[in-house]
Amino acid sequence: MRVLIAGATGVIGDRMVPLLTAVGHEVLGLARPGSDTTALEAAGARVVAADALDRGRSRRAIRQAAPDVVVNMLTAIPAEIDPRHLARDFAVTNRLRAEGTRNLIEAAPDARIISQGLAYGYQPGDGPADEDAPLWRTGTPKQFAPVLDALKELERLTTRSGGLVLRLGHLYGPGSIYAADGSFVRQVRAGKVPLVGGGNAVFSFTHADDVATAVAAALDKPDVTGVLNIVDDEPVPLRRWLPALAALLGAPAPKKAPAALARPAVGGWGVAFMNRLRGAANTRARLRLDWRPRYASVTEGFAAELSGGPAQAA
Repeated sequence: MRVLIAGATGVIGDRMVPLLTAVGHEVLGLARPGSDTTALEAAGARVVAADALDRGRSRRAIRQAAPDVVVNMLTAIPAEIDPRHLARDFAVTNRLRAEGTRNLIEAAPDARIISQGLAYGYQPGDGPADEDAPLWRTGTPKQFAPVLDALKELERLTTRSGGLVLRLGHLYGPGSIYAADGSFVRQVRAGKVPLVGGGNAVFSFTHADDVATAVAAALDKPDVTGVLNIVDDEPVPLRRWLPALAALLGAPAPKKAPAALARPAVGGWGVAFMNRLRGAANTRARLRLDWRPRYASVTEGFAAELSGGPAQAA
C-alpha cells in the first residue's frame, strides 16, 4: 500500500516511517521544501516536497504521488509552550489542522485519510471519556478555544471523507517534551513545575510508538472509520504522576501553589490544564483495531524511557 505521511519528520513520523516500511508499505513522506530529510530517506521513505499550507503546490505534488492512504500528523508545536499564550504558540498548528487537512483531502480525494486528533479535549467530567463523550463546549479556557476549534474542523473534514481520527493523549517518547532531553523534563529536574490547585487533572498518555502501531493496525482495517482514542490503559491524576516523575528523576518534589496565586503566571489555560482535564478510555480502539499500548501506564513508560527500571506512582 502506498502511504503518504504528512508530518513525517516529526516525533511521530520518526517512529512511524520505519515501522510502516518494515511491514511492507511504500512510504512517502511529505516534507516542506528545504527540510532536512536525511533520516526520512534513511528509514526507507520517498520524499514528497511540498508545504501542506501551499494549496497549489501540495495538490500537484500529492496527486503526482497518488497515495492510497494519507496519514495526517501535521503539527508545528514549539519545543516549549507558554500556557498564557497557547493560542499564539498553536497558531500554525491550528492552520495545519484545519486548512492543511482540507488541502490534503482535496489533493487526494480517492485516498483514505487517517488524522491525528487529541484525547484531552473532552468536556470535563467524571471517569475516562469514551468517543461518544462531548468535546469541551462549556467553560472552555480562552487560550484553548482556537485549538479546539481547529481540532473540531479536522475531525469534521476527516470523518466526512470517510476517514479515521486517532485521538491521542499526551505524547511522550523520544523527541517529545517528556523525553530525557525534553523541555518538560528539564523543568521538572529544575523544580520549576508546581502542583497548581491540587493537580486534579486526569491525564491519558500516548507513547509515540503506540501512534505508529495504531496507524499500522488501521491500515489493515480499511472499514474502521470515525474517531478512536489511542491512549494508555490507566488515566492518572497529575497529583500522582508528577511527583512520581520528579522522584524518578531525582528532582525536588513539586511545590504546591494555589490556583489564584498561580493564575497570573500560567493563565487560565495553565490552571485548567492542571485541574480540569479528563482522561480517556481506549476500549473501542482495542476492539476495533486489535491494538494494545506499549506500556499500560505512563508510570511504566517513564520508568522505561527515563531510567530503564520499574517505578510506581505515588
